[in-house]
Amino acid sequence: MDPLGKEISVSASVSPNETVESVRDDVIGWRRHLHQYPERSFHEVRTSQFVADTLASFGGLEITRPTPTSVLARLVGSGPGPVLAIRADIDALPINERNTHDFISREPGTMHACGHDGHTAMLLGAVKVLVGKRDALNGEVRFIFQHAEELNPGGAEELVQAGVLDGVDMIIGAHLWSALAVGKVGVKAGALMASPDILHITIKGSGGHAAIPHQTIDPIAIAAQFITNLQYIVSRNVDPLQPAVISITRIAGGTTHNVIPGEVELEGTVRTFDPTLRAEMPKRVERILSGITSAHGASYSFEYEHGYRPVVNDEGASELLRRAVVNALGDDVLIEATPTMGGEDFSAYQQRVPGAFFFIGARCEERGIVQPHHHERFDIDERALDFGTRIFVAAALDFLGAKQA
Repeated sequence: MDPLGKEISVSASVSPNETVESVRDDVIGWRRHLHQYPERSFHEVRTSQFVADTLASFGGLEITRPTPTSVLARLVGSGPGPVLAIRADIDALPINERNTHDFISREPGTMHACGHDGHTAMLLGAVKVLVGKRDALNGEVRFIFQHAEELNPGGAEELVQAGVLDGVDMIIGAHLWSALAVGKVGVKAGALMASPDILHITIKGSGGHAAIPHQTIDPIAIAAQFITNLQYIVSRNVDPLQPAVISITRIAGGTTHNVIPGEVELEGTVRTFDPTLRAEMPKRVERILSGITSAHGASYSFEYEHGYRPVVNDEGASELLRRAVVNALGDDVLIEATPTMGGEDFSAYQQRVPGAFFFIGARCEERGIVQPHHHERFDIDERALDFGTRIFVAAALDFLGAKQA
């Protein structure tokens, strides 16, 4: 019984001959259940309990709760060997879903609009299969069901501090990817995802009547000049071969048509890969902000919030993933992943142990599954779930010295 009183079917027995095919329906069912009951970052109470209960039904696992809304499961093989960690994130977003399928979110204003429901379900499926293959494993597989990927400072750093990577030799993780067609899996060594830093700015002028602007210091006009000049950082101050993004995404100021406000608030994001460039960005932004406000007799407040570090994949971990994709799905599925300026707190794990993050295609033009992540109509082609489960299983069997079943 789930916390909302709905009967949930979870398999209570695991066969040594468990296969990805045999858990496919379970994986889809888990994903759809989680999709109906999404929970936001740091509030994944029911979600984490559902994960823990489902894992307990498999047997053969050491299950702990490193934080109140995360779950760690350890599968210890029959002999000594290395330790592989596999991570899935479990949180949802503050978005009101506008899909029409039968398992639409039942939580108004909250939605799995980034595929984390699928990540959780894929990893649960892999756990169930690998529990049945315990005797073939030499070492340990550690399954991390992480809270709060969507909200800085993120759950990954908290779990690292809680010791989930103690003794781990390598970590892998995946993202269902709406920009990539179902049937393709992208792996890349090196920089894959950017650091998502945040700007908080207030431009302070002097308000007054809109009909007599010469008696005011108009923060709206100043903000417009600041935003325009901000674009020159990427176009003229950054090496064209060095990826960078600066976007102002929120402007708030004013109350009515005939009043010039006293101040304007702005928020935005800065995305980079290179640590040196990242360190320079706050100085460059504030230099422009200071110059423009000073020129017009205004003042400002400026806060630069560092987000997650860039996701930079280890070559050895990437090679493990390449082999897993080919072994599980064939050569034609594997492609070189295209880096993105999106951010991911998987990078916190990579600061401690070698790790690689990869993309599983979840887009299907024919079925109309084309919306981007964080969209109110975001969806995945559920055939992608099978791909993720297969890759996780293949990677674990490879890393722990087992033969493919």
